[in-house]
Amino acid sequence: MDLQDQLKNLFPEHTPEKEVESVKKKEIWLQEAPIICKYEKRKGKPITILEGYEGADEDFKELAKEIKTKLSVGGSFKNGTIIIQGNYRDKIMEMLKNKGFSVKRVGG
Repeated sequence: MDLQDQLKNLFPEHTPEKEVESVKKKEIWLQEAPIICKYEKRKGKPITILEGYEGADEDFKELAKEIKTKLSVGGSFKNGTIIIQGNYRDKIMEMLKNKGFSVKRVGG
């Protein structure tokens, strides 16, 4: 006797509802102008900076969270820029291109 049968015995008048469909992720707005991806050193530590997104800040924050989790690194979102700890320009540019963004590499 599995769990469904036990539940039917306990609650005979209950009819199960349809299974809840998976919640679709909100689509991030894609822009024509490229996102600028640059590398800097601050206090001797390397960082990758993304700027130039013209959409809503919530979308850019969501993008920052996704990048940080996929790369397993720290970072932040401040004043319309994403700051990622470490030099991950190539990986971030590849991720953004796969999502459909155009990306411009700035600096060395």
